[in-house]
Amino acid sequence: MDDPTTAADATGPAAGAVTPSLILPAAPPASDSPAPGAEFTPDVRAKLAELEERSKKHDQDLRPTNTVDGYAADWRQWTEFCRLLGLPVTAITPGSLTAFVEWLWWQPGWKKGTYLAPSNIDRRLSGVVVTGRTDHDLKLDKTVAACARWVLKAKVKTMEKTEETRGRGPAPALLVEHLRACVTAAPDTLLGLRNRSIALLAFALMAREHEVAFLRLRHITEHENGLLVDVRVSKTKPRLAKVPFGSRPSTCPVRAWRAWRDAAALTDPDGFAYRQLHNRWHTVLERGLDPETVGGIITALGQAADLPRRVTGHSARRGGASSADRRQLRRHGAVLRGGRRLGGQRHGRSAVTERSYWLLAAVEFVNASSAGNGGEKA
Repeated sequence: MDDPTTAADATGPAAGAVTPSLILPAAPPASDSPAPGAEFTPDVRAKLAELEERSKKHDQDLRPTNTVDGYAADWRQWTEFCRLLGLPVTAITPGSLTAFVEWLWWQPGWKKGTYLAPSNIDRRLSGVVVTGRTDHDLKLDKTVAACARWVLKAKVKTMEKTEETRGRGPAPALLVEHLRACVTAAPDTLLGLRNRSIALLAFALMAREHEVAFLRLRHITEHENGLLVDVRVSKTKPRLAKVPFGSRPSTCPVRAWRAWRDAAALTDPDGFAYRQLHNRWHTVLERGLDPETVGGIITALGQAADLPRRVTGHSARRGGASSADRRQLRRHGAVLRGGRRLGGQRHGRSAVTERSYWLLAAVEFVNASSAGNGGEKA
């Protein structure tokens, strides 16, 4: 039998056949390959540069206003520091940042007779590094501020030994007993129903002010055992949170939400879940609340309840984590190690984390389903 390869070599390729060399042309030698971008014309390079500038501007426009204002204040202090030392503002190095920390440590704080808080100094470092990268196109290593932060950490340890206090400190936790007093102090009006629901839902979600302010009606859906809240606008990332029924009707976030929704006649799924009320008539307006107003509502409730400490918008988030650490973990016998501590409360070596709270909320849903009473408790 003839070898087909030999026969093809002897007679040549068949008529109409395409040889492999026509399908895959031979690659040019490596030395002849053009450098990346070498084939770009000046017009193409100009267009790419314009797209880079637009992309940078788009990224800056997406930053929250508070972040933009904070970075601007950080850069102003850095400019003043560089002026005193005769340095250019682009001289962002580990040594200059460490000296910046030493200088900031003795700068006046928000209150007369105090000095700048360590958290503000740490934020100043972040603002300087980010602004140097984005606004001045500096190629800074990710560890450029590591030495400065180590120095700041050592100063904080020394400050704690001497019992020196700086800044306002963390927001006081709005615990369950405080929440009950706030709910009782809220009037049984449309304004009171809204404020009561905001405080209870913020506590149940461990939410930040902006996470509550930007909720839409479609983001809160009914469930047989409570609510499903789709938190779309968040400082970290979106999440789907489960809110079970409360053990007491007076502090139940589900019942409070239903009362506000029905009283305000909210039907537009694209409308804000919590809206402004007319200053005089207290009728429901189309406009939503800003994050500062949400924090002010929680503060006002605390003042009306005559709480021993002034609570803020962040107190509900911190109180939710602290209460989960004290009550939920003890109920389910969960011991969690590591993770980011949110509530500032530790029992032994257990620490509550944000993820663990969602898991515990899911357990509440399962327990309520097994009870067969729709999750409601007496």
